[in-house]
Amino acid sequence: MKLTPLDIQQQQFKTRFRGFDVREVDTFLEQMSGAFEKALSKNESLHEEIRRLKLESQGYKEREETFKRAMLNSQKILEEMKKNAQKSAELIVAEAEVKAEKILNRAQNRLAQLHEDIAELKRQRMQIEIQIRTVIESHAKLLEIGIEETQTMEEEDEKLKLLKQSK
Repeated sequence: MKLTPLDIQQQQFKTRFRGFDVREVDTFLEQMSGAFEKALSKNESLHEEIRRLKLESQGYKEREETFKRAMLNSQKILEEMKKNAQKSAELIVAEAEVKAEKILNRAQNRLAQLHEDIAELKRQRMQIEIQIRTVIESHAKLLEIGIEETQTMEEEDEKLKLLKQSK
């Protein structure tokens, strides 16, 4: 199930006697909605950046291929200038390879950064899950304590009634 910030913001919970504080839940949902929206936005921008870098890399590769084809055609047409054309072609290929290598290095660095960002987002998600689980467990313990106190008070009330009746 794909969640959106609006889904989080509009989530409704049933209320019961001694249930959660509605305002607190609403505030938490608002905060979660904002955080989730930021994460989605960041994720989308990173995906767009990856797509742009792939297109850019593809363009450079196509340009490199175009340069290679141009060199081959030049060599066929200009046989008498073969040595000069070959030196020129080697310089162009070297430049293209350096550029392509730089582009690939940048893309690889960017990809590594994206992987680190994804890992960080996963770590943050795990922390949020742990925090939520801790809050739920503490509320469950508080409910148990409340029930025990209520039972204890009821038992004491029963004892008092019995004492009053026996007098």
